[in-house]
Amino acid sequence: MGFSGKNMSTYTEDTIVAPATAQGRAGIGVVRVSGPLCQAIATAIAGDLPPHRKAVYRSFRDKENQLIDKGLLLYFEKPHSFTGEDVLEFHLHGSPVLLDLMVQAVLAQGARLARPGEFSERAFHHQKIDLAQAEAIADLIAAGSVAAARSALKSLEGEFSKRIHALVEKVIYLRMYVEAAIDFPDEEIDFMKDRQVSEKLNHITSDLNAIFEEAKKGVLLQEGFTLALAGKPNAGKSSLLNYLSGKDSAIVTPIPGTTRDILQEYIQIDGVPLHVVDTAGLRESDDIVEQEGIRRALLALDKAQHILWLIDGEKESLNDVRAYLKSVPLEERYHDRVTLLYNKIDVSGQSEKIDRQEGYTILYVSIKTGQGLPLLHQHLRSLLNVGECEANFIARRRHLEALKTAKIYLSKAKEALQQKQAGELLAEDLKAVQHSLNEITGEFSADDLLGKIFSEFCIGK
Repeated sequence: MGFSGKNMSTYTEDTIVAPATAQGRAGIGVVRVSGPLCQAIATAIAGDLPPHRKAVYRSFRDKENQLIDKGLLLYFEKPHSFTGEDVLEFHLHGSPVLLDLMVQAVLAQGARLARPGEFSERAFHHQKIDLAQAEAIADLIAAGSVAAARSALKSLEGEFSKRIHALVEKVIYLRMYVEAAIDFPDEEIDFMKDRQVSEKLNHITSDLNAIFEEAKKGVLLQEGFTLALAGKPNAGKSSLLNYLSGKDSAIVTPIPGTTRDILQEYIQIDGVPLHVVDTAGLRESDDIVEQEGIRRALLALDKAQHILWLIDGEKESLNDVRAYLKSVPLEERYHDRVTLLYNKIDVSGQSEKIDRQEGYTILYVSIKTGQGLPLLHQHLRSLLNVGECEANFIARRRHLEALKTAKIYLSKAKEALQQKQAGELLAEDLKAVQHSLNEITGEFSADDLLGKIFSEFCIGK
């Protein structure tokens, strides 16, 4: 794993310390130390330095020789540690007071408090992990489902990175071939007519598309899917939110305009995180508070990946809703991501079904009686592609953007080959593909990107 393109200016040789366990009381708490002062700190606080990777039972004392606690001490000698530096772990009782006393004792020996994500950042700089693996650590900690945790673990073990590295190797091999033909014209290699170049470009394209599709699933597991509930007041949005969440999250009354602000619930559908957003009823209103709720509702609809537009089957018709959508600046922005949910079929006399009219999918349900709600679950699964959503790795939005950029340059490379443009243009496009892919693993990463990524980590990681 090479990191020659990486700027190392953010890395320092300080010894750092932080609690590695979550805040609050627990049976065990861990304080982690990394850096060149580890051996001296172990001797000062625990009396001696234990053997590499062997847990020993010790008394921990501060600079005034006051007993802090008794517990286990582990020492990991560089480079055989998570960070690649000397690392100490003090395992003591999980009282926040004791953990703070231990941190203060380490600080008194010359260490400093670690920044968020600094342990992982040091592992990255010492080439113990690449950037995709570092991000997988944070994703594993934040995983909201079993599927997300398993996918993050696969990324941490290097599955995503291996796929990227294998693709980069293919791009490099083709670059070498093209650039050799440019540099040694006497060899009379007309790569513009060489089927091998075209075939290799096609193989690279196929591999890149496969990784891109897998990454989209990984992003879905990492970020979740946002579903907004919209419609006029009293259409049943709050009742649907309560049904999906399995609890009384929203107040349900026959009074229009009860929901004044955005309500959100987090649920899972077959392991996929689903963020359900209940918005204020959309209508003309003189109430200043309700107007603000409607404004926020429209913002939420802009951000949602899909919208369930509820229809009050007791008072509205499909034609009413279609006319309403055309009367407000919604249809162009939302048409391709709206499902119409025709509610209250127990009153209107309609039967439960899924229909398709004028580009809209329409579900006929009764939230009150439960009629048609299995059809709704089926529809949500189809939106999420749940059956195909088990990802081989976790991914983030920035990974998708890097892959999209690589796809654009790869298309330009194929166009250059087909139009028999100068070989230098083909070589430059392949270089841009390689650069975009390397941004994923961190072989070419700006300091501001690294700072943003690691700042989102929790303290102690």
